[in-house]
Amino acid sequence: MRANMKKAFTALKSLNWPRALGVSFFLGVVLMLVQSVYWVSDWLVEHRDAQIKTLTVLGDPLYTEEKDIVNAIKKTDLTSFFQLNVKAVQAAVRDLPWVASVSVRKQWPDTIQVYVVEHKPVAYWNSDSLLNTNGTLFEADSNKLSASLPQLYGPEGSEGEAWETFLQLKEMLAVNSFELTSLALSERFAWQLWLKNGIKLNLGREEKAKRVQRFIDVYPLLKRPDGALLDVIDLRYDTGLAVSWRYPQVQEKKDKSKA
Repeated sequence: MRANMKKAFTALKSLNWPRALGVSFFLGVVLMLVQSVYWVSDWLVEHRDAQIKTLTVLGDPLYTEEKDIVNAIKKTDLTSFFQLNVKAVQAAVRDLPWVASVSVRKQWPDTIQVYVVEHKPVAYWNSDSLLNTNGTLFEADSNKLSASLPQLYGPEGSEGEAWETFLQLKEMLAVNSFELTSLALSERFAWQLWLKNGIKLNLGREEKAKRVQRFIDVYPLLKRPDGALLDVIDLRYDTGLAVSWRYPQVQEKKDKSKA
């Protein structure tokens, strides 16, 4: 008996205790992780049918009604919080006319938050479409606009270039007290401008800014005939320009005589 106890004592004395304690700690952690996995699995099974009860719309959309956003989201599967397809919700809201981008966030236990960013309209494009601040084309109900916007026209795919050109020339003209209200790019890529005071500028295809500057320089020197208003200024020349006048009183008399 004493011999067995002596052997056991000798074995314990020779044992590498730091290593043994390390192994024991590792096995304990593994056991805890296994138990946690089973607990989480059971918890997910128990709550797999957790439903979404609250929808929060953020971003303060101006042109999109909250009810339209809600109705769009309801077209997706909202039966389970965990199985909610966030990309499907984003796509449904992004399909709304005024929506430029949307992000969706799930918030435990029963809420989804939808952050909506709308297009900011800056101009009409070919009368029936709209451009946003990036010069990107989008389709939406323009009756919701509270202010008048510039009118831009051009071939398909030229909207970005047209918007950049409008901004450049608008700034040049505004410095000299002219307001640019409309711009057109023809199929042959010739540019035309309309000012608020009724003047039309034909710029042609080249040196747009240079020709606008020529108009600005020459305008104060133009001598107006009696009863005439500037109608069209043709700047499609290497030097100089051609001027057309309109006579509102004469036209008014013609219209009355035809009545």
